[in-house]
Amino acid sequence: MRDTYKALAGANRMRKKVLIVYAHQEPRSFNGCLKKVAVETLSKQGCTVTVSDLYAMDFEPRATRNDITGALSNPEVFSYGVEAYEACKKRCLTSDIVDEQKKVQEADLVIFQFPLYWFSVPAILKGWMDRVLCQGFAFDLPGFYDSGFLKGKLALLSITTGGTAEMYTKTGVSGDFKYFLWPLQHGTLHFCGFKVLAPQISFAPETASEEERKQMMASWAQRLETIWKEVPIPCTPPWYFGQ
Repeated sequence: MRDTYKALAGANRMRKKVLIVYAHQEPRSFNGCLKKVAVETLSKQGCTVTVSDLYAMDFEPRATRNDITGALSNPEVFSYGVEAYEACKKRCLTSDIVDEQKKVQEADLVIFQFPLYWFSVPAILKGWMDRVLCQGFAFDLPGFYDSGFLKGKLALLSITTGGTAEMYTKTGVSGDFKYFLWPLQHGTLHFCGFKVLAPQISFAPETASEEERKQMMASWAQRLETIWKEVPIPCTPPWYFGQ
């Protein structure tokens, strides 16, 4: 019996926590299917999976003075960055921000599931990043990149595109897909200290055949089976732009 308790305690210590930040309006969309695959695959591994479904939550994307519950440090000239930083230190941020920060803080891996909008994230996800990953919580000055406050955590972008894979090559009309990843993976996630895993990009699912879409989902599930063994990418300019 004692050995059983020890085994259970060890299993609990090893149980990984995953946060999926999901940004799509339609649950039956391909993004919704990829999110479902991630939840099911990771849960089967024994992971604790939490989903922040931003549209379902009606998450507020605007960074305004309403995010600060206490007195402003400078009520005459409002600076969001300054006020959010001070409010974070004083624990005076609104509950929706604090709730998301707790989810991030508890997670070993954060997966961002979203469709590519204008080579970037949907506005609601950009607002999540602006409001949740604030100075004082995710980073400080100094205290960024390898010294960011979220160091030790993994992050992964799972993206769907409208364009085909051929369009996102160095000779393609949109250029190498790594170019648009620079501000997201390096300027946001790595800046906050995350170790960034290679992105999962599902190219043009809307125009793909049913069999091709099934292959995309199977590929995602297969990757997630061994996700904890992956080595993060080197977050340096050569990975994105070459030598």
